[in-house]
Amino acid sequence: MKKIILAVSLLISSTSLSFSQGLSNPKGGGVLDIISITPEDVYSKITFEGQVSGYGNVFVAFKVAAINSSKNSGTLDGNARTILEDGTLITSPMKGTWKRMGANMMFYFTDAVNNGALNFVIFDVDLLQKTAEVTYYELHAAED
Repeated sequence: MKKIILAVSLLISSTSLSFSQGLSNPKGGGVLDIISITPEDVYSKITFEGQVSGYGNVFVAFKVAAINSSKNSGTLDGNARTILEDGTLITSPMKGTWKRMGANMMFYFTDAVNNGALNFVIFDVDLLQKTAEVTYYELHAAED
């Protein structure tokens, strides 16, 4: 019985270690420009465009909705598109959360790229400068 418990414990610990993710080494990033901000009743639409390493020129659109009356945090829902140099279309839905501190916002979300890649992404948005610094961490690589 002790051997079975030991074997199960080792299996569980090795499985959890093999699926752990670290945020110390980003896979890539870039800077996006804010193209437009459109306020709506319940949410705002924000669109971005710019270069992201590994993905080329990307186009991103988000709906950001506040979860409190001070409108300093909430949820986001979006989509991204890019066409690589070889003509391959890359797409991804994006879901996450955001936090506003004055004129700066932080977006935290995951994407599920149509090539099989999964990323955790951070946008550091400066509303006054109309830019977003992007950093992404690859959770799973693209499928070949």
